[in-house]
Amino acid sequence: MIRVAKRSSLHALTLDGSLDRTLWEATRRELERTQEHLLMLGRKNACEKVASFLMDVAQRVGSDVVSLPMGRQDMADYLGLTIETVSRMVTQLQGSQIVEFATSRQFRVTRWPALEQLAA
Repeated sequence: MIRVAKRSSLHALTLDGSLDRTLWEATRRELERTQEHLLMLGRKNACEKVASFLMDVAQRVGSDVVSLPMGRQDMADYLGLTIETVSRMVTQLQGSQIVEFATSRQFRVTRWPALEQLAA
């Protein structure tokens, strides 16, 4: 859900400047994520891209079983790959017992050090 509010109205609620700090911190995090994504697109091979994506999603969720927010085609578009390549890399990661997919959209990381090494 997105809500629109005038900045002046929000400033009236916080007199200590905490809103500005919060907004700057959120902006900094998003810019950092965007920069990491651009570097990943330009410097990593297909397996490294898929490993990085799965690790990022798993870290953000922070639970044993992770539900993917998108299907394979959307993953492929996000990573600059074809759907066939994403499927091949997921199969390769499963075959190496690094991740385990219960369904096409639910997985579990079984070997964190190996996933981190691929994503690096």
